[in-house]
Amino acid sequence: MIEHSFDLLSRLKEAGFLQTTRDPLWWPNSGSEQVVIGAILTQQTKWERVEESLASLEKHSICSLEGIAGADLALLQETIRPSGFYNTKAARLKLLAEQILQTYGDFETFQNETDREWLLAQKGIGMESADSILCYACYRPVMVVDSYTARLLGALGYTFEDYMSIQAWLHEGIEAHLDELPALYGREIGLDELYARFHGKIVEFSKRYIKGKRVDLSVLVPQQ
Repeated sequence: MIEHSFDLLSRLKEAGFLQTTRDPLWWPNSGSEQVVIGAILTQQTKWERVEESLASLEKHSICSLEGIAGADLALLQETIRPSGFYNTKAARLKLLAEQILQTYGDFETFQNETDREWLLAQKGIGMESADSILCYACYRPVMVVDSYTARLLGALGYTFEDYMSIQAWLHEGIEAHLDELPALYGREIGLDELYARFHGKIVEFSKRYIKGKRVDLSVLVPQQ
């Protein structure tokens, strides 16, 4: 039985879940404006397709907030076509880039000063996208909740009313065991890094052990 989120984190860590080849914090190019771009592109599509779009943006030298804000909309649509819903995503990306630059001036200021309320007020950004940006682009102590997380917790017997209830459960279990984190990681670790790694572990577990409606918990929960 997994009693709280620290228990889940410990089981995932013991099982070795976290893909580190792409980035130490799991999301590629964490701490950069590419996370903001990727958070929009990854909506309703697979990450492999997002990578195609990011490579195409790089090829056209517009893989930045300034580049996207100044890009021709038709070019932007064609450039991110692999991610799907490219007309909608191009318009939202362009608007978001413009709003960030207009409000904050540059990415570094945005990274330090933006908050969840501002992000959620932007067209096309929901709670998961906002928290992905806060966690992986801005290094804030926020746990991302995605469909994998909800399915895993459901398989473990937990039910929640909404996104915020899941996030609260994840935060509470970790914050109740802060004194145990150094022993778990062999060093001091901040909540910003921990929540990024925790989310990455859940996704990597889910890719391997969630197949259709079936969730294989054998690696996390000892068999009776």
